[in-house]
Amino acid sequence: MIGINVYLILIAIATLLSTYRVFRGPTAVDRLVAVDIMTTITTGLMVLFALYYRRMIFLDVALVYALLAFGGVIAFARYMEGGL
Repeated sequence: MIGINVYLILIAIATLLSTYRVFRGPTAVDRLVAVDIMTTITTGLMVLFALYYRRMIFLDVALVYALLAFGGVIAFARYMEGGL
C-alpha cells in the first residue's frame, strides 16, 4: 500500500493547481469549477484522515460536506445563469 505521504503530496499539487485556476481563471465559470474541485479535494482529504486515524465519524462529516458543497455549487451556477 502506498504511504499516506504520497497521497498528501498529490493532494497538495492538486490544491495548488486549483488555487491557480481560482485566481487566474478567465471566466467566473472556470473559477466556480476550481472551487468545486477544491471541495472535492477537501472531501478526499477527510476520507484519508478517517482511514489514517480509524475514525469513521470523519466519513460522515465528509459525506455531509460533499452534499453541502454540491448544493452550493448548483445554487451559484443557477444564480450565474439568472435562474435563481
